[in-house]
Amino acid sequence: MKPVPALLTALAALTAYYVYSPLPSTLSEPWKLMLLDATFRCAQDLVRIGVGVGLDECMLQILKISAKTLKIALYHGFFYKPYAEKVVCVKETTDLGRFHTSVAPCNFAHYVGLGHHLRVLNFVSSYFDKLDPTSSAHLTVTDTVFDGVEVRIFEPKKELHGSLQRSIIYVHGGGWALGSARMRSYDNLCRKISEDVNAVVVSIEYRLVPNVHFPEQINDVYAASKYFLQPAVLAQYSVDPHRIALSGDSAGGNLAAAVCQQLTQDENVTTKVKLQALIYPVLQILDFNTPSYQQNMDMPILSRYVMIKFWLDYLNGSHTFAQAMLVNNHTSLDVHEAVALRQLLNWNSLLPLSFKKNYMPLIQTIGNPRIVQDVPALFDTRASPLIAHKETLQKLPKTYILTCEHDVLRDDGTMYAKRLEEAGVDVTHDHYEDGFHGCMLFASWPTYFSAGARTRDGYIKWLSENL
Repeated sequence: MKPVPALLTALAALTAYYVYSPLPSTLSEPWKLMLLDATFRCAQDLVRIGVGVGLDECMLQILKISAKTLKIALYHGFFYKPYAEKVVCVKETTDLGRFHTSVAPCNFAHYVGLGHHLRVLNFVSSYFDKLDPTSSAHLTVTDTVFDGVEVRIFEPKKELHGSLQRSIIYVHGGGWALGSARMRSYDNLCRKISEDVNAVVVSIEYRLVPNVHFPEQINDVYAASKYFLQPAVLAQYSVDPHRIALSGDSAGGNLAAAVCQQLTQDENVTTKVKLQALIYPVLQILDFNTPSYQQNMDMPILSRYVMIKFWLDYLNGSHTFAQAMLVNNHTSLDVHEAVALRQLLNWNSLLPLSFKKNYMPLIQTIGNPRIVQDVPALFDTRASPLIAHKETLQKLPKTYILTCEHDVLRDDGTMYAKRLEEAGVDVTHDHYEDGFHGCMLFASWPTYFSAGARTRDGYIKWLSENL
């Protein structure tokens, strides 16, 4: 029986090797993140192997066994990693509602004309995780349309004795391509905000890549926000026009920041937002070698390469540019449009020493001019709110920015906070040393992280005290 212990030892060693990822000890509960990450990768690898050897029926059993895991993974974006390009695609058959697996790589579906891989991924995540508007003892939840844009509204049932309510316009994240106001995590988050702040929350269901590209996501958020800010609509929901915030996380933070800048400059909008609150926002596409991009280039949830692909999908650019953008070839010294903007992104002057560490800027002398030609939105301030001029920033309201140490976007939010402060805006910058990108959505079982609960509670506390 000597071969058995040897086999078990080898299997244990292989499992440990598979599970282990070199994560910083300062990360919130790193082993839990490793286990989750390994679980998601295992599900994908089993699918990949099964498809390769034609075990389609076995894939059905895998799907049943790992349905909950897939549900969490698909929603939270764990499949968006360099080594994770395939997911299980599911559809429901008419016979007794049983699952039928079309266990196929999403990118393959795209290549053969069956649809863009992001559309397939969104279909699967929607199948598992979208919720109907369900009211509770404390909230009335409804779906409606604001100027052609779908929204979900959360209204507290607390008696106000004639007084008006506060309100938060919320924009979900997901790389401009994933996520939904109707998904469980955002539905739960908005319920929590509405109940704890006692405020009307308007969660915007903007259109996504690949159905639309920049600037349509911004246009949707702007249209819905502008509609809600009309005096008659605010009165319909008993909202105080002087106590409204605009908020979002990740790509939603990008859209919230861009729309907030637009609203302050729109003379036709008489109701101005009192606050903006940005949660680990993505704010610029010009430099993928800031210290946080270098430090966290392979971090779970959102790697540098994945962020670049999100950007290219959003701006309708080719993924063939990704490698060039990794080394900042799109903003080299021979790109005239980038020269004037470089000072606005000078992280040597905008970041604290503790963030800069020993990292060095990467500035190319000669780049790839075709990127700028094919992706003209690279230098549009609506795409990169961080490069807005000081005159625009000076008009912005009191601001809350949350950043996480283990996040490629840490420096985007930090530089924006600094630029806003220099423009005279009142800024609160909350930085979480053990946080990672997307952690606020990991604040409940079965994907509970202490950093998730603390970031969520700190954000809600700031809204309660300042709105």
